[in-house]
Amino acid sequence: MSGRFVRSSKYRHVYGQSTKKELCYDNVRVSNNAWDSNLLKVNPEYISLNWEASGGGAFAVIPLSHKGKLPDQIPLFRGHTSAVLDTDFNPFNDQVIASASDDGKIGIWKVPDDYRIVYEPEEEIEDVAPVAKLSGHQRKVGHVKFHPTANNVLASSSADYTVKLWDVEAQKAHQSLAHKDIITSFDYNQDGTLMVTTSRDKQIRVWDLRTGEIVSSGAGHTGAKNSRVVWLDSERIATTGFSKLSDRQLALWNATDIGAGPIGGFRYLDSSSGICMPFYDHDTKTLFLAGKGDGNIRYYEYGNDDFFELSEYQSTDPQRGIAFMPKRALNIKGNEIVRAYKTVKDSYVEPVGFYVPRRAETFQSDIYPDCYAGVPSVSAEEFFEGKSARPNVIEVEILYEDKPITKDNVHEAAEDKTEFKKEPTPAPSSAPASKGSESVSKSAEPKEEKPDLQSKGSFGTSSSAFSGDKVNSMLAKASEEDEPRKKDDENNDEWENSGLLATRNRLAKTGKIEVVHQAASGGKTLTEKEIGAMVKSGKISSSEGAKAVEKVREEEAKEAKEAEEAEEKKPEPVEEKKPEPVVEKKVEPIQKKVGPKVEPKSTENGKDKTEEKEINPLPLLKEESLPQTDSATTAAAGDSDKRISSLEELVHSLVSQVKSQQETIQQLSKKLDACTDCCASDAAPSKNECANRPEGAEQCDNCDC
Repeated sequence: MSGRFVRSSKYRHVYGQSTKKELCYDNVRVSNNAWDSNLLKVNPEYISLNWEASGGGAFAVIPLSHKGKLPDQIPLFRGHTSAVLDTDFNPFNDQVIASASDDGKIGIWKVPDDYRIVYEPEEEIEDVAPVAKLSGHQRKVGHVKFHPTANNVLASSSADYTVKLWDVEAQKAHQSLAHKDIITSFDYNQDGTLMVTTSRDKQIRVWDLRTGEIVSSGAGHTGAKNSRVVWLDSERIATTGFSKLSDRQLALWNATDIGAGPIGGFRYLDSSSGICMPFYDHDTKTLFLAGKGDGNIRYYEYGNDDFFELSEYQSTDPQRGIAFMPKRALNIKGNEIVRAYKTVKDSYVEPVGFYVPRRAETFQSDIYPDCYAGVPSVSAEEFFEGKSARPNVIEVEILYEDKPITKDNVHEAAEDKTEFKKEPTPAPSSAPASKGSESVSKSAEPKEEKPDLQSKGSFGTSSSAFSGDKVNSMLAKASEEDEPRKKDDENNDEWENSGLLATRNRLAKTGKIEVVHQAASGGKTLTEKEIGAMVKSGKISSSEGAKAVEKVREEEAKEAKEAEEAEEKKPEPVEEKKPEPVVEKKVEPIQKKVGPKVEPKSTENGKDKTEEKEINPLPLLKEESLPQTDSATTAAAGDSDKRISSLEELVHSLVSQVKSQQETIQQLSKKLDACTDCCASDAAPSKNECANRPEGAEQCDNCDC
């Protein structure tokens, strides 16, 4: 019995739940600025929203407790001379907000203790002014984001092609990362020592925030529209972007080797035109994708260097901005694992909760790993002096029991010990075992379980033995064609010295070793000894040498196999028609003697006995034994020829019938189209009656229908 294997997951049945209109935040005026940002941010107390305001830039801060329709006039956070493009809450202080503006300034704001948005008619509405402004960018500031572990450390990106790292208290920029084009997105790793950026030059760069140097870089999505990036766990990052054909894509990358290309290739999402806004929940290892201009939110579970699609929240209400709530403010007792806040038609903000269906009324520890505590690990001064630490986390059960967050229940997050697959580096004398393809399918739904295609056989066998193993040959070929490049086990110094670094990069992207053959040997095919010599000299790595040996042996096996097949095909034309006249003379008497005329007769003992008059065995053996054998073989060959010819005639007959039917169908289709153009009229009394047919006539004058 066949069945479908379903990947086991605690979050496989997660579903999104919309909110009633009266419990949303209505009567908002979302900014109409075309800059690509998420438009809003949220923390356990407030929503910050880019506001459409006159007289300079402004944004609104809405208390989460004030649900329903907002007043027509509310206090705004004013202080910029141009539109506000982005905001971000301090993760360690819910009252502090940073804003980025078109005027090239960064505003630092503090929500007043007596802040409210409802005023009496006779009261004057008071706007909020910034407590500090950070100046240093030469053009507009597009994005701001606080550091995940260091207190009062802020990063900002600008149209002056730089990302600056600020000490907010000292109002000083300690680091400036220069790019070649406008930065479209950036994110920190978990301890905040590295940063990944995407820009309009279609490059992905990973930076060391201490030194300001690039750790890794490479080409990203090839489409003209903006791409976004989020840092996943440890050494993996995810990006969303577009292909050259404007298809939306998702990709997974090795942060230490961006130049190797996406792990498993680019995953096709759909053909929508809106930019995909990603969000990664580190606790549940779930990636959420929300598209601008559509109302759907997809979510995937990340694991084993792959994304496994869980489900999709579908809505007809389009969103232009979205933000996600920190875990410490969720409805833990209702098994809510994530909550998003999205703008709907630029008129109200709707919360969307994502829940795990559980009947138990107790704390579900299996779906709630430790979450961020909202407590800094290091200060800004310590961070810029070189100190780093993992984020502080708490047990979610503390939130379930409504206990306060204190120093006693906060601890440092455990280091991510995920072991990623690494390319083996065997000796050049023996090549590695064939490895199955790890490429991700381009279909919308990824495979939930991958078969283990790793072969236990070795390519160290002789070419004849290898050619006999068809399965291993096919797996090896598939592995070479589809296997994505992994991190090289050798440095690039000698490649740079020999001028073969570009060749090596092309090799890594295609997974093929032929370019190494051509570049290193002047276009000639290498032997195994020559490849081993190249490995020893350092021109190629041991893993690449193993691949080259594997390729050479595969080609030898292929040639041997083709030679064997050619030899097998040679004896096929054995059918000779020279003995045909002999068949006509000698087959008939043999059939008379050996044919069905031999009738058994009962003897006295009750046993059958054949009359010796019909068959005389002795003369048959002496005189006709050899002619009988040859004539029987020839007769069988003649019968097979007749059967083949009759089958060929039958096939030709069927093909001609099919062609005739196709021509008839085409003629009928053309006639039907003509009738439709002629007779399909609104004036026709019914579908079966032609409007152009004269009364009493059997056919239409125009089309004969």
